[in-house]
Amino acid sequence: MRSRTETELRDVGLRVTRPRVAVLDVLADHPHATVDLVVERVRARLGGVSTQAVYDVLGACVAAGLVRRIEPAGSPARFERETGDGHHHLVCRSCGRVADVEGLRGTPACEDPGEAAGYVVEETEIVFWGTCPDCLEPRS
Repeated sequence: MRSRTETELRDVGLRVTRPRVAVLDVLADHPHATVDLVVERVRARLGGVSTQAVYDVLGACVAAGLVRRIEPAGSPARFERETGDGHHHLVCRSCGRVADVEGLRGTPACEDPGEAAGYVVEETEIVFWGTCPDCLEPRS
């Protein structure tokens, strides 16, 4: 019996490999994961997997539309399985934690540039910056 991940890989024309399945499973459990976190968790599952192999899997999955890459300014690239749903992100300026922002639907000016100098807009990425609840809480 095929797993959901295996089916998704086949549906986009990618071969099912242990590293690909492991990377997608890690991202399902850890949205907004950095490459370092993905490498650590994939190695815990499979043993010796190179960092380059994880980069290759992430690149193939981003190109196939299975994974979304986000790069908040001053933060390492992060990866998530949620693609194509138009959600945005909130980033903590103190610790770098990333959270999804749901419910911002419609076409406000910041999402629809109109006549964009001849560009075809494929995606809009809005990042909100602030301080997360953990960083706001005073330490004793």
